[in-house]
Order: sequence, then C-alpha cells, then structure tokens
Amino acid sequence: MQRESRQIDLGGIKIGGGAPVTVQSMTKTDTRDVASTVDEIRRLEAAGCDIVRIAVPDMDAAKALGEIKRQTRIPIVSDIHFDYKLALEAIRQGVDGMRINPGNIGAKYRIKAVVDAVREREVPIRIGVNSGSLEKDILKKHGSPTAQALAESAMRHVNILEDFGFRDIKISVKSTDVKKMIAAYRLLAEMCEYPLHLGVTEAGTYELGTIKSSIGIGTLLAEGIGDTIRVSLTGDPVDEIVVGLNILKSLGLRHNGIELISCPGCGRLEIDLMKLVKDVEKRISDINLPRPIKVAILGCVVNGPGEASEADIGIAGGRGKGMLYKDGKLVRSFKESKIVDELVKELETFAEPV
Repeated sequence: MQRESRQIDLGGIKIGGGAPVTVQSMTKTDTRDVASTVDEIRRLEAAGCDIVRIAVPDMDAAKALGEIKRQTRIPIVSDIHFDYKLALEAIRQGVDGMRINPGNIGAKYRIKAVVDAVREREVPIRIGVNSGSLEKDILKKHGSPTAQALAESAMRHVNILEDFGFRDIKISVKSTDVKKMIAAYRLLAEMCEYPLHLGVTEAGTYELGTIKSSIGIGTLLAEGIGDTIRVSLTGDPVDEIVVGLNILKSLGLRHNGIELISCPGCGRLEIDLMKLVKDVEKRISDINLPRPIKVAILGCVVNGPGEASEADIGIAGGRGKGMLYKDGKLVRSFKESKIVDELVKELETFAEPV
C-alpha cells in the first residue's frame, strides 16, 4: 500500500500525493562552466531524468544558474550548504527547488530571508540528512549515526521550517549502510506526511552502487515508501538514470517504456547473446511507447517459447535463425542477422500514431 504523502510542485512536476515516482540525478560538472553543465543536463534529460540537482559552491556558481536554466527544460534544484546568500541568489536566478538544511545556515533572520524568498517564488525545499553530517549533540545522544539519529536530525530541520509556516518540503535521510538507510526512512514515514526522496549515499561504482541502491530503494518502494529517487553512482550520471528507471520498471512504477529481460545463458547457447542484448539496448534506447512493454531476449530456440510466454514480445536465436514471439505465441521466424530489425519493427507497432 502506497504511503499517503503531502504533495508538492517542483517546476511543474508533482511529487508525493499519489504522483508517479520521479527519478533525479546531480550534475558532476563545474557549475560555473555553463556549456558543460547544460550539455550534461541535456544528456540526463534524454536518458529520462525528471529533475536535476546542481551544486552551488560559490556566488559565481549561483549566478550561472539563470543561464543554465534558460538553456534547459528540466526542473533544476540548487544544492546549497551553509551560505544563505547563495540560496537567495539561486532563487533570484529562477531555480525550481532547493536542497538546504535550515539549521545549518545560522541566525533566524537568515532562515527567515530564505523562507520568505522560496515562499514568494513557490520553490520547495528538500531537507537532506546523511550519516556523515549529523549534528554533534544528536551524534552524542545516539552514539553513532543510527537510523533514529538520522530521522531525529531531519525532523529538527523540518520543525524549523514549520515554525516559519513553511510546509513545501521533501526529505531525505541517506546512509551508505543499506539496512540503516531502510530503517531511517521507515521511521520517517511514520513521523511525518512529507514526500520522501530515497537514496543510498556514496553507493559506489556502477557494479556495487547498482546493487546497494536497488536493494535499499527497491525495498522501500515495494513497501509503498518513497516519492522520488536518486541512484548515487561514481561515474557518468546518465548511469544513475538508467538504473533508477530500471528499479521503477521492475516494480511496475513506470507506466511507459520498454522493460528488457534476458536469459543468463548456458551451454546450449548457439548465438552471441551478450552482443545481441547490447545491440538491442542500443536500437531501442530512443523508442518511446505509451505503455510498458516487456521484451524477453533468449539465446536458445529450445527453451525460448516457454521463457518468452510472460513477455509482450520475445526473441530467440540460434542455429542461424531467429524467432519472434508475441504474447507467448510464435509470430514469425527469420534469419538470425535480422533479429534486431524484426524486434524494432514489432515494437514500432506499439507506438501511438503521430
């Protein structure tokens, strides 16, 4: 059962309140390099990213946000630490959302200045707590960055904003420890109604980070907890979107696109299955469909029919020929060299007429 959360609007995208789960990433360019940052944002958007966060380390970076915003379409969230003047400049530059912890920006007049500005522009705030940035008194109380400590820290920041009458909030409580991360979000889900941004912080390389994020984010989403996600990986941020979308598709939380499944391979293989899968991934990357389509790629014409039965479309290859199945039934066979072309042709029949 999906947790009922308060809905916010971030640059025209609804978060929480039953809206579809969104996928976010963060640029890894120098924000002051507008051209490189815009290029990366466009690549992220093309990959299916819904919202992008941008680091704002200094005033030059803050002042670059307006031009970045003008050259892109995707909602932009500014990432601010400590300096409320950077937050005010980011708001003047037209950002759609802000990641800032109000308890870290000092005196109440500073917090009020930021809250007044975001309220006027209808800019939501994400409170972002992680295990490496907890307040000293909370760490002392709990002895270590426990799940309870993470949740308590998050609610402390929430209460500061609520004291100013501000409630357009979403929250994250990330940890590098997957079990701790899961426990913290479960606690927070019981403590408040605000939308939750899920993630395992510093998850690592593509291989390890994909596993940790899939377990942590996937577990919570399967329990109905979570309104937006980010898969944090070392490397190209486009990989974060690919993994994030695949997590959503595996749980039936994405209502369009292609879900690709493939057999692991065995001694019966009579086709280069790895190459086939990569060729298919490349050819279907730009195909947009109005509803989810599950495609099964099998490397064996012996078990292909049975294993493709639960997919919308199945393709199998071997012994010089290929076979295409639809809803578990053989539709046609052809030369092995035509497998990818025939699959693409079939997928295009699912597309909405222009």
